Order: sequence, then structure tokens, then C-alpha cells
Amino acid sequence: MKVAVFSTKLYDHQFLEAANRNHHHEFAFFKPHLNRDTAVLAAGYPGVCIFVNDQADSPTLEYLAARGTRLIALRCAGFNNVDINAAAQLGIKVVRVPAYSPYAVAEHTIGMILALNRKYHRAYNRVREGNFSLDGLMGFDLHGRTVGIIGTGKIGVLVAQILKSFGCRILAYDVYHNPECTALGVEYVELGEIYSRSDIISLHCPLTPATHHLISTEAINQMKSGVMLVNTSRGALIDAHAVIKGLKSGKIGYLGLDVYEKESNLFFEDLSDVIIQDDIFERLVTFPNVLITAHQAFFTEEALRNIADTTVANITDIETGKKCPNLVEPERQVVG
Repeated sequence: MKVAVFSTKLYDHQFLEAANRNHHHEFAFFKPHLNRDTAVLAAGYPGVCIFVNDQADSPTLEYLAARGTRLIALRCAGFNNVDINAAAQLGIKVVRVPAYSPYAVAEHTIGMILALNRKYHRAYNRVREGNFSLDGLMGFDLHGRTVGIIGTGKIGVLVAQILKSFGCRILAYDVYHNPECTALGVEYVELGEIYSRSDIISLHCPLTPATHHLISTEAINQMKSGVMLVNTSRGALIDAHAVIKGLKSGKIGYLGLDVYEKESNLFFEDLSDVIIQDDIFERLVTFPNVLITAHQAFFTEEALRNIADTTVANITDIETGKKCPNLVEPERQVVG
């Protein structure tokens, strides 16, 4: 199948071509994000492969369908950037990569917690400047602390396992109680208890209308003073305006973000010589107790290999008429 691949970096090219050796699809790699303006690049391609910050809304899909596109292959788990109902009406199938390496994201989450607590990033910069003072670098023992995990799917349960080994008490909230978490001794509670009892809160839930801006002013007001908040899931789970107020008041003592609601104009690009126009993001990076990574949590060799292998297999399944286990159906609009 001829496939137009959008938002490509060198590593996308490398891993997709390696995965394609025995499938023989014809990939055309494009650097721009997919949107209404760039969809012209995919004219005549039956397949379009996209990533997290591409936009396959209804007008974009209509344009693609009119020019022969019959497949949207996501090389990620989430599909909130695709209008699934519009795709179905246009006869465009949508496939995704539901799991690639939950270990990668879970381990990155733990790394952010440790870095925020023990201020590794600040200590690194100090020592490079010849400053060996410990003032301002004091952390706390994770042992005995209460951690609230919102979302206990594959990633959430791994985070719980690791934090259990540190001696943390784990609270969790999820619509579905994961038996693996229950076996670990995780206590499932309501969101209000997560907010009021947790020293650290880590987000691992999908982005849905119900979870959009889950971390709001109301939620933050219920939290402990000095709480640590970490988000390696979806940027729009957090209301950035509310979080900034929480940081300024001291209610939020530590903030770790690997995702950001308006990241599509920032992440995955080198903007070091550009004046960034996002005032909210620029305000966030001024806080000394905020650590931001640019959607890096998934970025391991194992994850990239699994993403490429699954993406190519999905394309082959659709092309050959096989039943694809990763087909996204309209009634299954849950963001992974």
C-alpha cells in the first residue's frame, strides 16, 4: 500500500523502514503535521500514517477521502485527534497501536517523581557551574508517602508496582478496578480522596469529555498543600491556568509534565532560536519547581520498534482484508 507518513523524524523513518522489510509497503515521509492545509501532500495515497499532534478532523478527512485515502494508521495509542465518526461515514478505517511499551512511560513517570523530589536537574546545573551548595535541594523520603494514581491500566499498574517497592502507600481511582492493583494492596477510592490524601498524584487516564481538565481549580483546592502533580498521559487532563495559580499559591509544590494541552505547536521541534508565543507555557517554565519534558516518556528503542512493527502489521491487515485487532470502531471512542 502507498502510505503518506506525516510528522516524521529520522527515527520514524528508521524504525518504519526496518519494520516494512517483509511487508513491502511504499512509504512517503513528510515532516509537516497533517491538517487541512497539508492534506494535499497525501493526495492519491490510500494510506495515511499519523502521530499524536496530527489533526484528522472532519474537513481533513473529507479532503483525504475525496482523493483516495481509505486508511488512517495511527502510530500511537490515543486517537482523540481523529474524528472517528466522520472517518466511518467516509469509509476510512482507523487503526492504532494500543500498547507499545508501558514500561517506558511508567519508568519515565518514576524518573520525574525522583527528579522533582531530589532536584537532580537543578543539582546538575549547579555542579557544572562550580556551585556545590545544597541549599534549596532538600527532598523527602518516598518511603511512607501516599501516592494517588488516577487511571490503573497497563501504565498505571506498573507505576503502582514500582512505587510499592519504594514503600509508598498507593491510592487509586479508575472506573474499572484492576485486579493486579488490588493484589498489590492498592486502595481504590473516589477522586476526592485521591486529592485530599495524596502527597503525590500521577495521571494515567485517557482523555475523554469526562476527564478534560480533570485537574481544575476545584480539584486543586481539595489537594494537600505542597502536593506533587505528574502528568505523562494527555495534556488536556490539566487546566494549565488553574495549575499556574496553584503553583503561585504554593498549593502545588512540584509539577512534572511530559504532555501539554497546546503541545502541537511546540513539542518534537527545535525552537531554540524562536520566540515562543505560548505565554502559558512560558510562564510554566519560569517556576523552579516545574519539570517539563517534551512528550518523551514513550521514547525508548523498544517502544519505537513495537510502534513500527504494529503500525506496519495494521496496514498489512487492512490491505489484505484480514481482521485487524487494532481497528478503532466508532462506538469505542475511548482514548488510550
